[in-house]
Amino acid sequence: MEQLPKCPECGSEYTYEDGQNYVCPECAHEWSQSEETVEEGLVVRDANGNLLADGDTVTVVKDLKVKGSSSTLKIGTRVKNIRLVEGDHNIDCKIDGFGAMKLKSEFVKKN
Repeated sequence: MEQLPKCPECGSEYTYEDGQNYVCPECAHEWSQSEETVEEGLVVRDANGNLLADGDTVTVVKDLKVKGSSSTLKIGTRVKNIRLVEGDHNIDCKIDGFGAMKLKSEFVKKN
């Protein structure tokens, strides 16, 4: 018998399949089966809740002040080929005109 994953919200082991989703009967949380294929390690989500992966292209959703500089990273700036890292600022990238930078995933959206 296939072992179904535990609920990521409450940890319940009584999950069941419903089409392409898993459902937890205890907390009513639903998640897609494709999300389970993501490595168990680092899970990073953008401002809209989409999963991010190394190499993705993202767009900045808010004007951001750059620490140590008088310039501002403007809304709509595209950032290509991101790399996910552990820590408070969980996106490592290079931005044209700014150079190497770390961003928080809550200020970007996936393209």
